[in-house]
Amino acid sequence: MTLSAQEFLQIDFPALLAAVLACAACALVGNFLVLRRQGMMGDAVSHAVLPGIVAGFLIAGTRETMPMMVGALAAAALSGVLIEAVRRLGRLESGAAMGVVFTVMFAAGVVMIEQAAARGVDLDADCVLYGQLETILWLAPTGWGSLLDPAAWAAMPREVVTLAAVFVLCVALVVLFRKELTITTFDPALASTLGIPAGLFHYGVVLLVAATAIAAFEAVGSILVIAMLIAPPAAARLLTDRLGVQLVLSVALGVLAAVAGYGAAAFGPLLLGGEHSLSAAGMIAVASGLILALAALFGPTHGVLGRRRALGRLRGAGAVAAEGRSS
Repeated sequence: MTLSAQEFLQIDFPALLAAVLACAACALVGNFLVLRRQGMMGDAVSHAVLPGIVAGFLIAGTRETMPMMVGALAAAALSGVLIEAVRRLGRLESGAAMGVVFTVMFAAGVVMIEQAAARGVDLDADCVLYGQLETILWLAPTGWGSLLDPAAWAAMPREVVTLAAVFVLCVALVVLFRKELTITTFDPALASTLGIPAGLFHYGVVLLVAATAIAAFEAVGSILVIAMLIAPPAAARLLTDRLGVQLVLSVALGVLAAVAGYGAAAFGPLLLGGEHSLSAAGMIAVASGLILALAALFGPTHGVLGRRRALGRLRGAGAVAAEGRSS
């Protein structure tokens, strides 16, 4: 199998870049869901924004990012209010309330897609679930030398530009509000005592997750969004107890999953003699799961083997101490 520079830059590079940006952005904001023990919130938000995306398209009559972003953010805010209302009025625990709200809203979005015949613009259920990484093309470059041409970069696909902007926004907000996010994440009561609005930052995290999910929907689909919101941050949490290191490590693991998963999906079957590639989004999600499994096994402190080593050292120290006392 031979792949020219032009083919790689036009077909694989934009798709891989979109996957990397989507995984990095989801992994970064997902840390605050994992640390708040609200992993289901990412699942809920990524499903609940679907009716907002469809409504934004129907009202504006275009697939441009801004109308659908506004509609999806409105749907995310509504889902947050509904989850809290169901939890309080129905006296349900948070997980049950999230399950009810995101299921109903996702089903409503699917019905809206079918009834509005939105399939004609590639806004369909398959797109939402699996994404369209394989259809992201960058036809401007003709070789490696084209990367020095500003006009070629100006023709970068819309999905990549949107994901890059969202990733930069996520990084900027996390850096700008790191102290407030840290305090409200680990001790909301202390945050309120210090005058930091813990509730406001909670909904801010929800809206940031929603914006990230919306930007990634068209490219990678909701399945990969859910996986990347949880798997890389959880794996990073198993490898370190320092928040700053965890944030950087989760992004690195997300990028690793994107590169490894895309490479396995695009080139693995062909190298093994197959005729067709696999779903890139699905394989990236599988790669993120494998990374999490390896972290759970080999994590230096929280991994299975790490805990066994620590327990063995404690037992050895206890035996030495007991022998010293007996002598």
